[in-house]
Amino acid sequence: MIIGVPKEIKNNENRIALTPAGAAELVKRGHEVYVQAGGGSGSGFPDEDYISAGAKMLPTIEDVYGIAEMIIKVKEPIEPEYKLIKKGQILYTYFHFASGEELTNAMIANGSICLAYETVELPDRSLPLLIPMSEVAGRMSVQEGAKYLEKTFGGYGVLLGGVPGVPPANVLIIGGGIVGTEAAKMAAGLGADVTIMDVSLKRLRYLDDIMPPNVKTMMSNEYNIRAAVKNNDVIIGAVLIPGAKAPHLVTRDMLATMKPGTVLVDVAVDQGGCFETTKATTHADPTFVIDHVLHYCVANMPGAVPRTSTIALTNATLPYAIQIADKGWKQACIDSEPLRKGLNVVDGKVVYKGVAEAFNLPYHEASSLL
Repeated sequence: MIIGVPKEIKNNENRIALTPAGAAELVKRGHEVYVQAGGGSGSGFPDEDYISAGAKMLPTIEDVYGIAEMIIKVKEPIEPEYKLIKKGQILYTYFHFASGEELTNAMIANGSICLAYETVELPDRSLPLLIPMSEVAGRMSVQEGAKYLEKTFGGYGVLLGGVPGVPPANVLIIGGGIVGTEAAKMAAGLGADVTIMDVSLKRLRYLDDIMPPNVKTMMSNEYNIRAAVKNNDVIIGAVLIPGAKAPHLVTRDMLATMKPGTVLVDVAVDQGGCFETTKATTHADPTFVIDHVLHYCVANMPGAVPRTSTIALTNATLPYAIQIADKGWKQACIDSEPLRKGLNVVDGKVVYKGVAEAFNLPYHEASSLL
């Protein structure tokens, strides 16, 4: 198969979808890999590394899209890329369709095969291609929350871990999945007083067992959230409904009850955000203030640590990329139920229920198109 790896063009996105090691594995299996020149530089991978791995370099993004049967990316295509995508071309990347109607309509119109990292799902309901970036984003959410809690950035002016004689900051994490768990570990390690919420009592029991004493667990419901937001300095949104739009668990009216300078970090922004006041921001302009509450809603948080993120992402996505390249997308999805669940849009038809429901579009069973 001819595989193309374009340079990411989303604002301040320095990751690339494939490391030189990943390219070498695909080339070894007889596939052709074309990488856009300079695409790996933001992650510390010069063109020479890809050439040594057997990949070929192309000068422009148009060249990469033009030659490839399968495009491997990190982030969803953005408007300048729409016209480059060909009918029947496989796109293997993060899409987060449920929060992007324009993107969804564009992919329906071009007749491409859209395999979304975030909806590949194992029998135990874990999301193997979302986990590595969730781990990065969860840990980063605390770094960013601690930074923006500083007065010079508009925060309340509290040191996350406190000092002897002065209590630490209070951190509320809504969602006890991968993001929330990693955030709780980081916040606890820095000495904060942490509360983590989830709707699953089973998950809360597990977290209560593994977390240190400065992490408390609480059932997630509107009453508890409404009470908790009044007294926390950093609030991290870590809620995920796979493939669907995130629910708004912190509403606009709750902001008025928060301390001025409270920091909200919405890690669910890719899925529309779990705060009602969320709007996607970029690394170039990461924050905004509503009702004296600072919001950090960067939609590609792991892009700020591209070296770590690119290696972690390739470790997870490469085995599935090999299956697609070796067998073709149809046979690979027939043979692998997890990969089949990654299909979101196929030849103009929406085949993922959460996306169809988000925009009231016709839904088709993926198996009917294989």
